[in-house]
Amino acid sequence: MSTLGFVMLCHTALDRAAEVARHLAERDCPVVLHVDRSVSRSRFDGLRRALADLDNVRFCKRRRCEWGTWSLVGASQAGSEMLLEQFPGVRHVYLASGSCLPLRPVEELRDYLAARPMTDFIESVTIRDVDWTVGGLNDERFQFRFPFSWKRQRWLFDRSVDLQRRLGTRRAIPEGVVPHLGSQWWCLTRQTLSAILQDPRRAEIDRYFRQVWIPDESYYQTLARRFARTIESRSLTLSKFDFQGKPHVFYDDHLHLLRRSDCFIARKIWPRANRLYQTFLTDASDAPRMAEPAPGKIDRVFSKALERRTRGRPGLYMHSRFPNRDWENGKTAAPYSVFHGFNDLFENFEIWLSRRLGTAVHGNLFDPKRARFAGDADIYAGGISANATLRDYDPEHFLTNLIWNTRGERQVFQFGPADAQRVGAFIASDSNAQISVITGAWAVRLYRSNRDFADIRADAARLQKRETEFVNTLRHVKSRAEIRVWTLAEFVEEPMENLQSVLDGMEGVQSAHLTEAPQMADLSGFPAFLQALKNQGMNPMTVGDFPQEGIDRSRLASVSRPYVVR
Repeated sequence: MSTLGFVMLCHTALDRAAEVARHLAERDCPVVLHVDRSVSRSRFDGLRRALADLDNVRFCKRRRCEWGTWSLVGASQAGSEMLLEQFPGVRHVYLASGSCLPLRPVEELRDYLAARPMTDFIESVTIRDVDWTVGGLNDERFQFRFPFSWKRQRWLFDRSVDLQRRLGTRRAIPEGVVPHLGSQWWCLTRQTLSAILQDPRRAEIDRYFRQVWIPDESYYQTLARRFARTIESRSLTLSKFDFQGKPHVFYDDHLHLLRRSDCFIARKIWPRANRLYQTFLTDASDAPRMAEPAPGKIDRVFSKALERRTRGRPGLYMHSRFPNRDWENGKTAAPYSVFHGFNDLFENFEIWLSRRLGTAVHGNLFDPKRARFAGDADIYAGGISANATLRDYDPEHFLTNLIWNTRGERQVFQFGPADAQRVGAFIASDSNAQISVITGAWAVRLYRSNRDFADIRADAARLQKRETEFVNTLRHVKSRAEIRVWTLAEFVEEPMENLQSVLDGMEGVQSAHLTEAPQMADLSGFPAFLQALKNQGMNPMTVGDFPQEGIDRSRLASVSRPYVVR
């Protein structure tokens, strides 16, 4: 006499459901199948014919089922009532779906349950202890009415919830009922399940749960607490969900993973996973394991998969047309350095820095005319074009691609107020960015430009405004970059020490002391130029308090002075 019976809820892949039902029935486990009424009559009749030779397989009354509605509870009730009535020897009832697959011999599951004759296996936790529900409504699912389908009538569903929130509508929970939530896949004792189905108050309780959202995750989970002697709050079915609340599907390449879990049954199995069905729907040749189901053994794998799916790899963005903003796991893939104003102050600064670092150094990547790649290349790593139109369509991902395509080689480039500024906020918020700024250095380039002073004054006002906006962005609370800012006056006071501090940040504290100075632009007459700007009503305040007597150029030659790294 069998002590274990199954109720199977089926709606797709009926051929696979038939295989599993036959596997269970041939091992003396009665099976009652509920087939969704949306399944065509011809397919349903085909399933019945496929199992007609088995005298311990039954089909209960069909109803149309829909996710999140009472219909799923009603289907399980109909199947459970038929199983308890027609198979009096059954002592445990296992609820499964048509996509479930036994992972261990049925005899092991039967023996496992026989050793725990009065234990119900059903995940059942109070709503206060639940943190895995997706979409919220932990409390409200028991307090509101949900007359509309979440899948088919989403607009009406949302408006109904909003209206009930505004009106403060609350339903009374039946006396003695303490709401619990958990997995819809359970294994209950005959005593507990029959007490739920034969409860004199069943009509009242069913009427209440008909209006609960996703009642198949709360009906049995709540009522089992009223009647069970011993509850183990866990499901014997291996079922994993992603961050959106959708079940993970198991494929053939999950074979080893499923074996490691030691679980008795798993869902959701891909219907075409031939290797899984062939492997598990056979009599095991090895000795019984009698191990405790341990889904935690594979939780690490799923956690890593979840992190990879939601976080990705640093600097590698999702492939959708419009990636979700701020979902990235790091804006860029590797550290890089941005020099603002240095190539205005120093002659051939890129060449000097490239020689110092032993790597390629770019010019102004966001020059309005074109990206100034190292070597003045038209195409750079990964086929990135120097074309300004292509770059400016999405400058953030232009930079992201450059950093990704050159992993292992630190990227260094120049940036200034004359460049396209949109990318400024992006690099300021990137923890991989090292940004060194000399404010007011743009004045050096204007000083040497030999143009009409009226044009110089207009450009000075424009560049200072853009530079000020960039520096304010750097100082924003959301900035994550490593930032150093000097005024031009501050920087030229100690140019070598300031350069050394920047290089130390790039190369680490072991970087060698500077032995070669970059050639600073000739600033003879520069104070007079600044005064002329002031006289024309344009105050170059970002330059700082530049000395009227000019600077002592001998400081650049003082490269042998001790330099202390703190």
